[in-house]
Amino acid sequence: MIRVRVRPGDRTRGLLIGGGLAIAVVLGRSGIRANKHEGDGATPRGRFRLVRLWWRADRAARPRTLLPVRRIEASSAWCEDVNNRRYNRPFRRSADEPGDRLWRDDHLYDLLIEIDHNARPRVAGRGSAVFLHLARPNRAPTAGCIAFSGRDLARLVSRLGPRTRLWIQ
Repeated sequence: MIRVRVRPGDRTRGLLIGGGLAIAVVLGRSGIRANKHEGDGATPRGRFRLVRLWWRADRAARPRTLLPVRRIEASSAWCEDVNNRRYNRPFRRSADEPGDRLWRDDHLYDLLIEIDHNARPRVAGRGSAVFLHLARPNRAPTAGCIAFSGRDLARLVSRLGPRTRLWIQ
């Protein structure tokens, strides 16, 4: 079990504790909320399963982890359209198709972990594309994900497996 909680006095900063680590993290711009919905900027409160690790093979070697691993391709995307049957699922995106592109220039998704928020069952509008990923250089709040420094995320990934649970408090 790894736990994430808000740091007192700043809803967009948190602390991850688990696996012998205590890591500073960046949270969503609206902090942590139990009743998350699409576009609210909140990090969802709850207990989640880590589904798989995604990585950019053109930028780094395959990470050492016990999690299932999937390579991010130029066409990799995540569906955020509440009216689409693929909502809150990965898909292969054509150049003119909407969706959160996983292949990014800014390095935020060079390494990311998919969690099972709003996955079983998927409910349109309850939030999509909630990941653990790399933080912006200025550590600006996320759109609802949990962000880490590159060094901290790499250290954490090596300690995670399919039985690890994430508890966002």
